[in-house]
Amino acid sequence: MAPIYTRAELVAARADWKRAGKIVVFTNGCYDVLHPGHIRLLESARSLGDILVLALNTDASVQRLKGPTRPLISQNERAELAAALQAVDAVTFFDEDTPRELIAALLPDVLVKGADWSHFIAGREEVEAAGGKVLALPLEPGYSTTGILEEIVARSASESPARP
Repeated sequence: MAPIYTRAELVAARADWKRAGKIVVFTNGCYDVLHPGHIRLLESARSLGDILVLALNTDASVQRLKGPTRPLISQNERAELAAALQAVDAVTFFDEDTPRELIAALLPDVLVKGADWSHFIAGREEVEAAGGKVLALPLEPGYSTTGILEEIVARSASESPARP
């Protein structure tokens, strides 16, 4: 299982990885309901370097972005799931609305987001100014957490007995 780092621990580990010549790839997101689209994006991101860091939105950050009914899975449980994935080498959290401050502190060699965020990739300026690359990777068609949740609600409504 990958370690779950505090921000300070991750910055210290990043310094060690840099000294060792490791290429560090960074991505982030809520990862509220883990699905094959997440896995494939993480695997693609990991293939771009030696270390993949996944930064998860805290529960408070997810609520601000997605609304009061989210996340469905707590940040500690989401981190445990993410840390168990083969593609993920390090997990951390960020409480801000974007991970810009974390990215600026870490300065990964490669910053990755899904193509749905290509219009705005937080931390782009910092990574590019430090000589790193920023990539928007294609998404796996047919997968989105919001879509999955909408499907669950729709199925639940259609399976509910009619009320008199």
